[in-house]
Amino acid sequence: MGLTQDIPMRPGGNLMILLCAGFILTGILTVLLGQILPILSTRLNLNDQELGYLFVGQFAGSLAGTLCYGRLLGKLGYLKSLFGGFCLMAFGCAGLNSDSWFWCEAAVSTYGIGIGLTIPAINMLVVELDPERSASALNTVNFFWGIGAILSKPFVDHIGTPISVAVPTMVLSVMFLTIGLFIVFSNYRESARSSDESLGFTIPIWTTKTAWFIAIFNFVHIGIESSVGGWITTYQGRLMRVESSGWISAALVYFTFLVAGRGIAPIFFRRFSENTVLVTSLIVMTSGILLIMVTESFTFLLVGSAVLGLGCSSVFPTNMSRFTKIFGSNATQQAMPIFVLGSLGGALVTWLVGLISSTFNSLRAGFLIILLSCILLIVLQVILATSNSNRVS
Repeated sequence: MGLTQDIPMRPGGNLMILLCAGFILTGILTVLLGQILPILSTRLNLNDQELGYLFVGQFAGSLAGTLCYGRLLGKLGYLKSLFGGFCLMAFGCAGLNSDSWFWCEAAVSTYGIGIGLTIPAINMLVVELDPERSASALNTVNFFWGIGAILSKPFVDHIGTPISVAVPTMVLSVMFLTIGLFIVFSNYRESARSSDESLGFTIPIWTTKTAWFIAIFNFVHIGIESSVGGWITTYQGRLMRVESSGWISAALVYFTFLVAGRGIAPIFFRRFSENTVLVTSLIVMTSGILLIMVTESFTFLLVGSAVLGLGCSSVFPTNMSRFTKIFGSNATQQAMPIFVLGSLGGALVTWLVGLISSTFNSLRAGFLIILLSCILLIVLQVILATSNSNRVS
């Protein structure tokens, strides 16, 4: 009930509904690789380091899509850019059924490009639809991304089989194409923008230290979210020796609390500053990953996943809101470096977890990378919070 009040319905209410639906599908696909990792490992006979290269392919594709985002936005506008992104996700998703590692890598990279186009376009379009309540609006739309992330594992487990993801991937492909068509033929009128305006991200925003600290913050945080989403299912099955195909799992609990946190975040923004919410969230995140790393109990693994998900929930949308509030209305057209670094962070940190796991033959050791990333985020937040947020340094 409270959620519907926070969804910005002016001036593109019907479009906002489509964006939320599209973000549910994007959430499913973004974390899908982590949920099907055991199937791919068995089918393609891959070790952890080789599986890590699949994550690199996804985020390399996402980086490429993000790099194309500004140019496509200037030439095509939001709606056609989103349609292209949904088509790429549909084709890449269908390609996951190949029995060749090369073609699976190509498929993952293809839908990664679509993710890289779609996520920044939806986030920035939402800011343009409701600039006065950007923090609340961004938390709300990313709530629907989280709904998709929650649905990803049950979707695969109960529509697919233990050795095949053919049915869920083909269903996803059809839904992506359908939503893309609805968006591109919606009656929303985009404001005119020139290509130069869309690409003008070097001056003056990206000559400031504040902008780069915010972008580095996103680099580290997306790395954490991607690593947890990518490896938590494997971590549970390998270290806890608990069957990972049931309804109750660490991945499900993590994404459930991530979504719940985004759902209630607008309430906290009425009483607390964005810096207060961010500092609290980062402390909670660090506590959650510590609990996950030290426990040998399935129950406490679930508790740690819940704490980690709750801590992660509002960090990305609140950091994006901070960027647009500090740099004003032009920020939506100049945000590409933040998403580029986010894609790089997702690729690098997730790959490092797999590399450390293979090196020490321990996924618990790999999760040390996530803990160190949480600590680094706290340091970055202290730097940003103690700077004058009303004046760009």
